[in-house]
Amino acid sequence: MQKREQSFGIQMLTVQPDTKPKGCAGCNRKIKDRYLLKALDKYWHEDCLKCACCECRLGEVGSTLYTKANLILCRRDYLRLFGVTGNCAACSKLIPAFEMVMRAKENVYHLDCFACQLCNQRFCVGDKFFLKNNMILCQTDYEEGLMKEGYAPQVR
Repeated sequence: MQKREQSFGIQMLTVQPDTKPKGCAGCNRKIKDRYLLKALDKYWHEDCLKCACCECRLGEVGSTLYTKANLILCRRDYLRLFGVTGNCAACSKLIPAFEMVMRAKENVYHLDCFACQLCNQRFCVGDKFFLKNNMILCQTDYEEGLMKEGYAPQVR
């Protein structure tokens, strides 16, 4: 049976001066700082709750941590180690699981590869693009292709 990943929230709490100091799950010392973190039903010094790979302080990089294979990880390292990778539909090169991508139907693209495959025009947010025969096309190239096929699109 394969163990699934789990993500957990991180809470930053202010230590109340009149409470007994809590023990840190990372170093086992008492937490006497002004703030502490609560994650995985345990208490941590801010410096002790770190990613097992890159050692970034998890309280600073977000409000979520990931665990798998007895590791505590940030999102990036979790995806790098355990995420699903795939290939770019334009260049066929591997897309790491942590990388931002563009999607068009079932195709996935590197951000740099998401451009018209005829004229190489890059798309900005909000630009129209067309997917024809699994090719990404800008509006101009799409309409020219339709006219060559004997069908002129109706402009509205």
